[in-house]
Amino acid sequence: MKENSDVQAHQVMEELRLNYGPNKKFVTVCAGTGCRANGSLKVKEALEAEIKKQNMKVDVLATGCLGFCEKGPMLIIHPDKYFYQSVKVEDAPEIVSKTVAKGEVISRLFYRHPETQKTLFREEDLPFYKKQLRVVFGQNGMLDPTRLDDYLAIDGYQALAKVLSEMTPEGVINEVKKAGLRGRGGGGFHTAVKWEGVRKAHGEPKYVIANGDEGDPGAYMDRSLMEGNPHSIIEGMIIGAYAVGAHDGYIYVRNEYPLAVTHLTMAIAAAREAGLLGKNILGTKFSFDIKINKGAGAFVCGESSALFASIEGRAGEPRAKYVHAVEKGLYDKPTVLNNVETWANVPLIINKGADWYASIGTEGSKGTKIFSLVGKINNTGLVEVPMGTTLYEIIYDMGGGIPKGRKFKAVQTGGPSGGCIPESLLDIPVDFDKLYEVGSMMGSGGMIVMDDTSCMVDVARYFTSFLQEESCGKCVPCREGVRRMSDILKDICAGKGQEGDVELLEKIATGVADGSLCALGGSAPNPVLSTIKYFREEYDAHIKEHRCPAGVCKALITYSIDAEKCTGCGVCLKACPTQAISGEKKKAHTIDNNKCTRCGACIESCKFEAILVK
Repeated sequence: MKENSDVQAHQVMEELRLNYGPNKKFVTVCAGTGCRANGSLKVKEALEAEIKKQNMKVDVLATGCLGFCEKGPMLIIHPDKYFYQSVKVEDAPEIVSKTVAKGEVISRLFYRHPETQKTLFREEDLPFYKKQLRVVFGQNGMLDPTRLDDYLAIDGYQALAKVLSEMTPEGVINEVKKAGLRGRGGGGFHTAVKWEGVRKAHGEPKYVIANGDEGDPGAYMDRSLMEGNPHSIIEGMIIGAYAVGAHDGYIYVRNEYPLAVTHLTMAIAAAREAGLLGKNILGTKFSFDIKINKGAGAFVCGESSALFASIEGRAGEPRAKYVHAVEKGLYDKPTVLNNVETWANVPLIINKGADWYASIGTEGSKGTKIFSLVGKINNTGLVEVPMGTTLYEIIYDMGGGIPKGRKFKAVQTGGPSGGCIPESLLDIPVDFDKLYEVGSMMGSGGMIVMDDTSCMVDVARYFTSFLQEESCGKCVPCREGVRRMSDILKDICAGKGQEGDVELLEKIATGVADGSLCALGGSAPNPVLSTIKYFREEYDAHIKEHRCPAGVCKALITYSIDAEKCTGCGVCLKACPTQAISGEKKKAHTIDNNKCTRCGACIESCKFEAILVK
C-alpha cells in the first residue's frame, strides 16, 4: 500500500493543471533543426505579425520536428488540421486571411500525391504518415517544447501522478515488464530486467541516466525527441528513478545538439519550479533531480561504460563487460542507463496500460520504433512504425521509393556498425531479432538507403574507416583489427586487391567480434560481413576484374563520351575542372583519362546522358 502522504499526488497534479487546456484554434509550425534551417522561425514570425495586424486571437506554436523533413517548413492549422508544406514567409498573409480567418484552403500549399496527383489536405492522409503509428513522436506536433503547460495539456505528468499516488516501485517495474519494453538504443535489452537489477542491487546512491549521445551518421531521432518533447523524457526518468530507488539523474547529450541542450535545460528548470523535480515531488516523500552532461562527440561514448567514464570526467573508454552497470555503473554505483526514446515510452505504458502497449509489435519486440530515413530516398525524414513493419513498407510506402526511378540496392540499418540488407530481404519484418538474423541490427534507428549507384565495397570501406577513427584504441582486437580491415578495403577500392583478401577480411572480422571489449568492436565487422555475404560479386569484380560495377571507385573506372549521343554543346567541357575534355562545337567531344580525376562534373552537367563510365 502507498503511504497516505503520497496519495495526494493526483490532487496536486490536478491543481497544477487547472488553468491549462488545449486551444480551440491554433497554428503549429515545425521548428525542429531541419525546418529552422529552411526558415520556419521566420514563417512563424510572419504569421504572428499578420495575426496581430488582423487583430485575431490565435496562438502560433513553434513545435518540434514533424518528421516529414523533405517538405519543410511545415505547418498545421487546427482544429481543421490542414497540412501546409514548403511554406514561405510571403505565404503568411494569405494563410491568415483565408485559412485561419475563414477556413478557406490554399491548394498550392497542400501535398500532391506524386502518382495520382490528388491533393491531400491532412497529415494523416499523406502516404508518408498513413501507415505510421506515432504514439511517441506524434506528440511533437501538439506542443511548444519550451512551455510546460503545453505538455500538461496533453496529459503530461499524469503518469507520474498515477505512479506516486497508486503504484509501488515493484508495481511500476512489473507493468514495464508486462509491456515488454526493450531498450531503443541498439542493444534491445529488456528494460524492466535492468530496472529490477538496479532496485535489488546493494549500494547508494543509485543513478538514472538518459543516453542522448546518438553518434550514428544519418540518425537524428533522439535529437528530435529531445528538441521537440523534452518533458516526455524527463517524466519517464522520474518514473524510472522512483521504481529503482534513485534520487540523482543525468541526461547525456552531445554538444553538437545545441537546440536539444537548450530545450532540455528549460524543461528541467520548469519542472523544478512546478514541483515535478527536486525535493518532495508533487507533495510526496520522493525526491529526484536531473543534471545535463554534454558529450564531446566521441562515438564510443554511446557505449555504457565509456559514457559513465565521460560523465566522471575521464577519457571515454569502455571497460570489461563482466562488470555490470546494474551493480557498478556511474561512480561504481548501481545505474540504469536507457536511451531517450526508451524513457519517452514509459509514460505511455503507465497511462495506457501494459496490455495496450504489448498489443503493438511482434512477439519479441513490442511497441513502436522511430527510424531515420536518409540517403537515396524520395521522402527523407523520421517515421514511427509498429515493430514488425516490413522494410518494403518503410522504404516504399512511407519513404516514397528511390529518386529518379533508380533501382534499390541496399539499406543499412543500425548505424555504422549495422549491416547492409539487400533487395531480396525487403519483405522482412523489422524488429530486434529479425534484423540480427540477417546480419544487421536495430541500432538507435538509422536507415541509410542506397541505390544502384552505390558501391558496396566502398560502403564497407567508408563505415570501417569511420569506426577505426572512432575506436578508443583500448583493446587490441578493435584497435588493430578494425584498422587492418580498413586497410584491406582501401586497397581493394584502389585497385590493389589480391586473391584471398575476402577470406582474410572474414577471419579478421571474426577475431574482432569475439575479442573486443565493447559493442563498438563487437559489431564493427557487420558492414564488412554483410556486404561480403550479399554482394560478394562486387568484391570479385574489384579484385579479379579490376572493375567497380557501380562506377564509384575512381582507380577502377574510366570516363568516355558516347559519340552518338554527344551533340557538341560544350557544357561538359566548361564544367570540367581539369580541362580533360576537348572537342569542337557541334562535334562529339573526347575525354583524356590521364587528366580526368573522375569528379563526375561532366556527368552532372550533361543533359544527353552521353558520359559513359566503365
